[in-house]
Amino acid sequence: MAYLPQEIIRRKRDGGTLEAAEIESFIEGLTSGAVSEGQAAAFAMAIFFRGLTVPERVALTRAMMNSGEVLTWDLPGAVLDKHSTGGVGDTVSLALGPAVAACGGYVPMISGRGLGHTGGTLDKFDSIPGYVTQPDLDTFRRVTREVGCAIIGQTADLAPADKRLYAIRDVTATVESIDLITASILSKKLSAGLQGLVMDVKFGSGAFMDNAKDARALAESLVLVANGAGLPTSALLTDMHQPLASAAGNAVEMAHAVDYLTGRRREKRFHEVTVELSAEMLVLGKIAADLAEARAKVEHAISSGKAAEVFQRMVEALGGPSDFLENHHKHLPAAPVIREIHAERSGIVQRIATRHVGIAVVALGGGRTRPQDPIDHAVGLTQLAGIGEMVDANRPLAIVHARSEEAAREAERMVREAYKLGDARPEPGALILERIGATS
Repeated sequence: MAYLPQEIIRRKRDGGTLEAAEIESFIEGLTSGAVSEGQAAAFAMAIFFRGLTVPERVALTRAMMNSGEVLTWDLPGAVLDKHSTGGVGDTVSLALGPAVAACGGYVPMISGRGLGHTGGTLDKFDSIPGYVTQPDLDTFRRVTREVGCAIIGQTADLAPADKRLYAIRDVTATVESIDLITASILSKKLSAGLQGLVMDVKFGSGAFMDNAKDARALAESLVLVANGAGLPTSALLTDMHQPLASAAGNAVEMAHAVDYLTGRRREKRFHEVTVELSAEMLVLGKIAADLAEARAKVEHAISSGKAAEVFQRMVEALGGPSDFLENHHKHLPAAPVIREIHAERSGIVQRIATRHVGIAVVALGGGRTRPQDPIDHAVGLTQLAGIGEMVDANRPLAIVHARSEEAAREAERMVREAYKLGDARPEPGALILERIGATS
């Protein structure tokens, strides 16, 4: 039965509940071009205001998943992935994928580029010379099978309806819809043929959801819909009131991840989130019986160097340098202006407007405000001070890596404005607020 796009839009506009067949028809038209951009925009706006039921969300997610190729795997272990809703200094994927692979999982991770104040995993890998972030599907399959982990970008073959709808949402003020965010994220993940998914849903001053209530609503939607679509999924609510790592930028975050994997530097907050998300994946994939066993496996994979070995093999298999792990500073681009940013007074960090730290990186040229914008992989911030830390003449707020003196001065101003200092040491908040599972 054929459905007219305008009648589907009308039904949702008036608060009706759409049948799965209506949603499938609309998404088929979106993929083929039979549905116009204006109709897609009206559809998105109707959903934004009227919302979707859980069955409608499942139907939309499945329809967008089926708009392109859906991968299948014949591997001797569980196919697993993790997705973060984004933040500042969130370099977890770079360590987590290899760590889970080192424990016996397979991680075909389809990641995105940065937009706005949040960094993108693909932009970090683009800082490695030769690394191919958008290989063909045969290469993606081969590297996943042989190495255990392949971190790439969305290809034209996977969930093309999502790619078209997201571009329309981006310019029609409908990005923030939890229903549409859910379908967008999960259609890509389902098309990758996963057997388990863990969501890292962030809240705080550096997250898209600035409070735990909104983050929880998104996490519950993602878990409900993913499990409803047949993909075992859980979510962690994690704090983004401060940068997760002490580095923000592309090459500097890549260097941070390498230092973490090789044991040169392991920051407590970054390590805790990496281990907890990895452990969730191992439990979902039945590689560990419970979280305690899973944590022990992940800790061993990281401390033994096995995760670092997987990372190096993945880099090399996707075109990067064969000595990247040992000589990453030789290969990564470096900014010509590097200097400390000091606070105007000594004190203890009370609060950080983390989003503004991310915007400072964008202003340096390390991020984008439109998908087509070029970025400078070399620029960024390192040694970012954390909440509760004393800053003074010896301990700067951060070190800026800039293309010019002018850009460094502007970043310096923005970073200073982002930090609130005081004399008392604040009570630390929970880094991992809550776990949301299928039965939560």
